[in-house]
This record gives sequence, structure tokens and C-alpha cells, in this order.
Amino acid sequence: MLFDTVIKNIQVFDGTGSAPFIADVAIKDDRIVKVGQVDLCESEGVIEGSGLALAPGFIDVHTHDDTNVIRFPDCRPKITQGVTSVIVGNCGISAMPTILAQDPPDPMNLLGAKEDFKYPTFASYAQAVEEAQPAVNVAALVGHTTLRNQAMDSLQRTADQDEIGVMQKALDQAMSEGALGLSSGLAYASAKQANANEVMQLAEVLAKYNGIYTTHMRTEFEEIISAMEEAFETGKHAKSACCDLSP
Repeated sequence: MLFDTVIKNIQVFDGTGSAPFIADVAIKDDRIVKVGQVDLCESEGVIEGSGLALAPGFIDVHTHDDTNVIRFPDCRPKITQGVTSVIVGNCGISAMPTILAQDPPDPMNLLGAKEDFKYPTFASYAQAVEEAQPAVNVAALVGHTTLRNQAMDSLQRTADQDEIGVMQKALDQAMSEGALGLSSGLAYASAKQANANEVMQLAEVLAKYNGIYTTHMRTEFEEIISAMEEAFETGKHAKSACCDLSP
């Protein structure tokens, strides 16, 4: 096989936790096809790796790149640091499932302006990411605050049962279309009035999909222990419960 590129004498960290080792790494059609000793005659191009290190791409598990991966698909701030995969939709804010009629509330405005929230379903967002072809892999959580903003007329109160039902159905659809799970940002004013029961009822949707729950918990100050306990209980509930969304 004629390799496209061989990286010679590079220190390889293979991601398993094993000690690094010196090797040649051969690449063909954007894939690593050989790690070991490679004859330079088998390669069209050679990169000297002495003194350098090579590792699998890093996964950035906490980002707010929801719209950046579409607007700026070269993702240079990520790939120049070795990040090849991002998890978006953290802290209760996601670019979907929603279409905004007015400016996004804080902290949803971290993700962009009103016109950037144009994905009524997870599937429509996933399609936009696919079409943008960002330089990184993208996996997404659904934001609790985004669900609240879509279902409620005010974020300064706890959702009523009908509103929770609307959010459950939107989350269920997103999970069926490939979302990883649910995130919350209970420290922010836009979600602070959501009580534990509201979040737990949403977490029930995750059980049948084996989804995950992540949180920017309610506080990191004097009441941090109770905030941690709430987060743990919600996560446990997400693993064990399952809600009935049938009409």
C-alpha cells in the first residue's frame, strides 16, 4: 500500500492510559492505517515527528458551540487545540428545539441572536449541522431552559403540569431523533424558579432512551450540598423512571 502521509518517530499517546511510545504512523485516505515501523518508500509524504506528540482527538464535553459549528464550520479554535468532538446544549441552553419570536433570554443569548434559533426539531438542527460539515464531530443535549422558553409565557415561575407535558413531548421527540439527553442551568434566572419536580418529570423521558442528565446546578455557594443532592436525585430518577406520553 502506498500511504498518503507517514509521521515518523512521533511519541504516540494512544488514549488507553498506557505509557507513550515512539512509532511511525501511516495515513491513507484520512485514516490511520498503520502504527509501527514504516518504510519511507511506501509514502508520498513524510512528516518528521521527533520531539512531538500524537494523541487521539480530544472530546470537549462542555461547550456552547451549538450555532458556532454551523456559522463557523472551520472550528479553528477547537481543532488548533486538538479538539475533534464537541458536546453542545449544556447549561440548559440549546439551539433546538425552538424558533424564537423575540430576542433570546439570558443565557440563551450566549448561543446567538434571535435569527440563530431556527430549528423547531432536533432533526432540523442535525440536518443543518450535516449540511455545514463542521471540522469537528457534534453531539447534542437538549436544554431545559430552551424547552421552558418554548412552552411557557414567563420563565420567572415554575411550569404547570400542562407546560411540563409540552416540554416532555418536545424532549421525547428530540431523544427519538438522536439527542444525547437533557441539560439544565438551574443557577440562572431563566430556570431558577423550576423546582426539582419539574426537572425530574422531564428526566423521566430519558429513561427509555438511556439518555443522560447534566446540570449547571442550582448553586455553588452555601447551599452547594443540597444542590448536589438535587442533581444526584434527578440523575437517579432519569435512570429508573419512565413517563407515559400517550394522548
